[in-house]
Amino acid sequence: MPGRNSKKPVHSLNQQPLADFKVGVDNVIFSVDTAQNRLLVLLIMRQQEPFSNTWSLPGTLVRQGESLEDAAYRIMSEKIRVNNLYLEQLYTFGGPNRDPREDLNSFGVRYLSVSYFALVRFEEAELIADGVTGIAWYPVKQVPQLAFDHNELLAYGHRRLRNKLEYSPVAFDVLPEMFTLNDLYQLYATILGDNFSDYSNFRARLLKLGFLYDTGIKVSRGAGRPASLYRFDAEAFAPFKNKPLVFI
Repeated sequence: MPGRNSKKPVHSLNQQPLADFKVGVDNVIFSVDTAQNRLLVLLIMRQQEPFSNTWSLPGTLVRQGESLEDAAYRIMSEKIRVNNLYLEQLYTFGGPNRDPREDLNSFGVRYLSVSYFALVRFEEAELIADGVTGIAWYPVKQVPQLAFDHNELLAYGHRRLRNKLEYSPVAFDVLPEMFTLNDLYQLYATILGDNFSDYSNFRARLLKLGFLYDTGIKVSRGAGRPASLYRFDAEAFAPFKNKPLVFI
């Protein structure tokens, strides 16, 4: 008796007609609300079937002559106005029956989703409500059941974002040019969660690495002492690229 995970014999698959695909792009767009320590994801309300009036990730079908990356950036430009962002291809989701529009019994069109994940600055991000019935930032921990397999896409994107922080300077792509160490700490702590390093250890270890430049400028926020503003030095970071950072 075949196991639950057994696959169709190769000779059986060879007798099936070739699949006809439509290719879509779905964006998992994250932002960090450091004031409330929340990692957010951008959702839109679908206006047509399937899954009409259901929250989903922003997505589109790829147009003729359009690259996947161009489609991903088109989604961004249609849903959000932002100056600083990080965008990277995430994964391709293409399992049978992931989209109700498929009719596999008659070998109809299959729908692939090439997903991207993005990180943007919450403070500067302006949502574009034109042509949609709903668009909102949702705390990742409070996301409802989404259309299609978008909860799976979101979970995959969240894991990639957390891993990305450990070996790349992705955080500096969305911070302003000058930032305080507390700004940086809040970004990391919100994404990585409660088990992240305490601030004093984070500060001491980070400054030892030598890829932050103290501008000599200080900024006052609240009643505490003025904080130094830093810049990220990409050249000094080069030796650490693709290596786990010791302050994580």
